[in-house]
This record gives sequence, C-alpha cells and structure tokens, in this order.
Amino acid sequence: MYVLHIANRQMSSWSLRAWMTLRQGDIPFELAFHPFDEQGDSFDAFRRFSPSGRVPCLHDGHQVVWDSFSIVEYLAERHPGVWPADPGARAWARSACAEMHSGFLALREQCPMHCALRVRLHQLSPEVLRDIERLNELFEDGLARFGGPYLGGGAFFAVDAFFAPIAFRQQTYDLPMEGQARDYLERLRALPAMQQWQSEALEEPCREPELEAQIRASGTVLTDLR
Repeated sequence: MYVLHIANRQMSSWSLRAWMTLRQGDIPFELAFHPFDEQGDSFDAFRRFSPSGRVPCLHDGHQVVWDSFSIVEYLAERHPGVWPADPGARAWARSACAEMHSGFLALREQCPMHCALRVRLHQLSPEVLRDIERLNELFEDGLARFGGPYLGGGAFFAVDAFFAPIAFRQQTYDLPMEGQARDYLERLRALPAMQQWQSEALEEPCREPELEAQIRASGTVLTDLR
C-alpha cells in the first residue's frame, strides 16, 4: 500500500498535486499528515520521512519517491490513466506540467494557495498578470486541442492535478481568468475530490503565521472560512 506524506491542506499546493493524482486515479493509498511548524522550520522533522525535507513524499514499501513530478511519473509506470494514452496529448500534458512545476513564480509569490481565505488584492503586478495571461492561453489551448473537458481530453490526468492549486488560487484571490479557462477551473473545484480537500482543509487547526501575514500584507482578507 502506498503511503503519501503531505502537509497542511490549506496551503500545501505541492501535496494537493500528488493527492489528486492518486485520488482521481482510484489508486489505493494511505495518508500521513505532517503539519508545518508554525515557526516556518519543518525541515528536520520532514527529513524523517522525506530525503528533501519537503512534501509530498510517497512511500512504496522500502521505495521512497519525493517531489510531485517524480511521484506522478512513478505512479504512471505502475497504473494506467495517469497520463493520456495518445502520444501527442501525453507530450503536451508533460510539457504543461513541467511549465507549472518550474514556472509561474510571480503568481506563486503574490498569490500563495490558501483554501480558507477569500482575499481582495491591493493590486496585481505586471509579472502576475503575465502569468495569468499565460494560464488562460495554456488552458484554452489544451481544451481546444484535445476536446476537453479536461486538459488532456475526456478524462482527468496528472496535468489537471498539477493545475488544481490554480483552481483554489483563482477562487481565493478572484483572479481574472476568462471564458473557457475560468469554466475549466470551476469544473476542477466541483470535483468531489477537490471538495473533500477543501472541506478537510477547513477542519485543520494548523496555521502558518508567516504565510498568512504575507497574504494580509498584499490584500484585504474578506472572509476566513475556518
């Protein structure tokens, strides 16, 4: 049985990616929850189960796989349906995942994932607006190219899991996503698995004061759902 190690659901976007891949793929797993240290230093504690001191981390017996992209590839070698079967769709999906994995840094910085808050930002930097423009373009391309309703076609794949945190960010900050892109993010949030993640996130007593202070510095918190 796989064991997936994650941290706070409210803000751990990397954990969400791996969890959604397993959950939507109907792949059995056990969950191990490790809250972030409120002082912002979880490295030593997380090193007990993760070589990088980060989450997510997947244990498969004696095999340990860390980093969300590596976890997805490990699962894809063992389970059908993680990636699209069509080679073109699979190549596109992997490229989109890689872009999300290494890019959109301005959006990550100004709009960290937080499932419990609704925030009106003071302003969006030109760099964040450029990231949002690229997301709109990317979503519309995948949906048009492969027919939707998901980015790789008719089924949920790892590429959708990688953009699941964007669905929560769009909701939290009311980001200006447009047309098909906005509809796609709403479809993701409507998935029972995403609703489960949101519900369980709101029940967690954990807080990350430094991150929440960063959010409050860049906008007005309209609602705290906890």
